[in-house]
Amino acid sequence: MPISAAQRAALLTATTVLLAAGCTDGGDGAADATKPSGSGVSALTSQKLSWAPCPPPSAAEGGGAAPSPLPGGTVWECSFLQTPLDWSVPEGETIELALIRARAKDPSRRIGSLIFNFGGPGGSGVTALPGFAGDYETLRGRYDLVSFDPRGVGRSDPVECATDKELDAYYALDFTPDDEAEERTLSDAQKRYATGCEKDAGPALPHVGTENAARDMDLMRQVLGDEKLHYFGISYGTELGGVYAHLFPSNVGRAVFDAVVDPDAGVEDGALGQAKGFQLALDNFAQDCVDRGDECTLPGSTVAEIESFITDLLAELDKQPIPGIGDRKLTQTQATNGIAQALYSKEYWTFLEQGLDAADGGDGSILLNLSDSLNGRSETGSYSNIQAANAAINCVDFKERYTLGQAKERLPQFREASPVFGDFMGWALASCSQWPVPGLWEHPDVSASGSAPILVVGNTGDPATPYEGARSMVNALGKDVGVELTYEGEGHGAYNSGDKCVKTAVDGYLLDGKVPTSGTVCK
Repeated sequence: MPISAAQRAALLTATTVLLAAGCTDGGDGAADATKPSGSGVSALTSQKLSWAPCPPPSAAEGGGAAPSPLPGGTVWECSFLQTPLDWSVPEGETIELALIRARAKDPSRRIGSLIFNFGGPGGSGVTALPGFAGDYETLRGRYDLVSFDPRGVGRSDPVECATDKELDAYYALDFTPDDEAEERTLSDAQKRYATGCEKDAGPALPHVGTENAARDMDLMRQVLGDEKLHYFGISYGTELGGVYAHLFPSNVGRAVFDAVVDPDAGVEDGALGQAKGFQLALDNFAQDCVDRGDECTLPGSTVAEIESFITDLLAELDKQPIPGIGDRKLTQTQATNGIAQALYSKEYWTFLEQGLDAADGGDGSILLNLSDSLNGRSETGSYSNIQAANAAINCVDFKERYTLGQAKERLPQFREASPVFGDFMGWALASCSQWPVPGLWEHPDVSASGSAPILVVGNTGDPATPYEGARSMVNALGKDVGVELTYEGEGHGAYNSGDKCVKTAVDGYLLDGKVPTSGTVCK
């Protein structure tokens, strides 16, 4: 069953680490910011944004049509913000960040701008916000909805590491090598990929990290005319929001973190947590299949039997890929990516069941379609830069540099965490091993003493950002800052799940300033 473009876009709410591994595009019809006169931060904060109807997304943003007007006829507007390439030299070279907004429905009751980051890192906010706008219509009553492509992403000086043809070959590689020859092949490919990123991004590559993006958001706040930053961060967006709160605690307004990244986790702990999270989601998927009995098309009457079928299928694909889409075949790596992608939302479990059943019969098209959506590949064969930006931002943020040998040593604990995803998560530790610039931290500092309350929403069934990360974020933000809200559900994130309890709590805070009791549970 083919997956529509809209469904593919909806799946791209965040990027897993299975494959974690430019020039300004400002001439496509969106208005440029008025160039600031003078130099330094004061000149940048005085710049005036020139808003115009949004053009179609660039290739790096994923392509497609320009966003349609909202209910009532509100038109999406786009612009560019000038920000320093290097925040340690604010009077130096600047880059452009692509912005998008939809004005508030009730200007007389407008609170300000509500800035969104939908995750990744590497996801384009300029394309994501219109795609999810229906979920935020209530919030648009009192906020201008605003999002952006962070530096290195989409239309904001995108990092691009390879051609579309080269990426087809790269994503089809075996990322779980079985012998020294396969290890050399993988290492050589990762080296070429990193070299391509460096060649494309040049001097911008060291500056695409999260701390710079947080400083960009504070400049954005000032240029938009807001005294405080009102913020909605999802997945990686919670990490970005936490870093912002640490750097600018007195500037935090009403903020929500949903699908929370554990700020205490380094590269290894984060990857191990994701392995466990995706395994839990797969267990829940398999249990749902068991509960439906004969309605489920997968073989097996227990969770263990269904998961054994999946591991056997992946083992066969490791030996022999099967037909996928056109002349492209489904490999073990792509099948595993496809499985992971479908676990981001319970809504897509039906595609996972259909894809596994079809692959068992020799048809890999559905799982390959799911894998393509994870990697940002369109039906036309072009790639967004979501994975390139993901690699660039992660490798600039984190200090750890695991060799393939060191990753190999850690495989037993990853396999114990997940028979399906363990090998992929374990080998992925080496994704930054040949990155050309150093990383910044072991894990981000998000302590934010003096900040306004931040509502932290954790989902017990979240595969990509396991539930435990929410409690860690609350503790790390500090006393009287983090407010914990638990959603007992499935999928990545809680607000967009449709749960009325979560929506009431979040809307009550963002719209009316009502802080829920910390520890509230929505079932």
